[in-house]
Amino acid sequence: MTRSLVTGATAGIGHGFADELARRGQDLVLVARDAERLAAVSDDLATRHRVQVETIVADLSDREGTRAVADRLSDDSSPVDLLVNNAGSGLAAWFGATDIADEERQLDRLVRAPMVLMDAALKSMAGRGGAIINVASLAAFTPRGTYSASKAFVVNLSQWANLHYGEDGIRVLALCPGFVRTEFHARGEMDMSGIKPWMWLSVETVVRAALADLDRGRAVSIPGRRYKLLATLARHAPAAIVARQARRGRD
Repeated sequence: MTRSLVTGATAGIGHGFADELARRGQDLVLVARDAERLAAVSDDLATRHRVQVETIVADLSDREGTRAVADRLSDDSSPVDLLVNNAGSGLAAWFGATDIADEERQLDRLVRAPMVLMDAALKSMAGRGGAIINVASLAAFTPRGTYSASKAFVVNLSQWANLHYGEDGIRVLALCPGFVRTEFHARGEMDMSGIKPWMWLSVETVVRAALADLDRGRAVSIPGRRYKLLATLARHAPAAIVARQARRGRD
């Protein structure tokens, strides 16, 4: 792989991927909503790692913004070899208490945009191979309203695509981290005071685990032994217990 496109690249997991991929010598196409912040991140990565960095200012809850990124993925004159679908958002309240317009924007950002960008990447990678990492969440395995429902969609589609397109040399991975130390929860105005210190993962741990699992050909990456165990329990424990535990960090 020689060029990677990362959405939501100015902070958190997205920035972690951009930094690690640039460190490995990858040229980058970075996507984010904040033009000023995107320019600063681009300049920093290009200077520190001596790689080429393109930028696209786009809001992936907007169809025009998503189409601009899809068009870049479809540009075979400068092909993208790895797509990291990372851009995301969260809402502090539960579905039914939120503004439905906010829910629709989140659905666009968490489901429609990754689907559209996957479609463009798969078509561009046909015949030459490539890889896609879709940043989902451990929440995909628990009942947590529309957020977990969106992430479950991403996991399911990623697993299928990895099987279906694997013979064509295209690997697809769903990354399902637990709690990661980023600005995600603060931006969503979520109260995280009840989360135990041991439950937090670093961005670097998550990114390196994902890239290692991608190299192994896995369809799902769950960083951290504790979270692997929690994911197994979530699949098999009584639904009422899983639902009660899933509320933690949101009330």
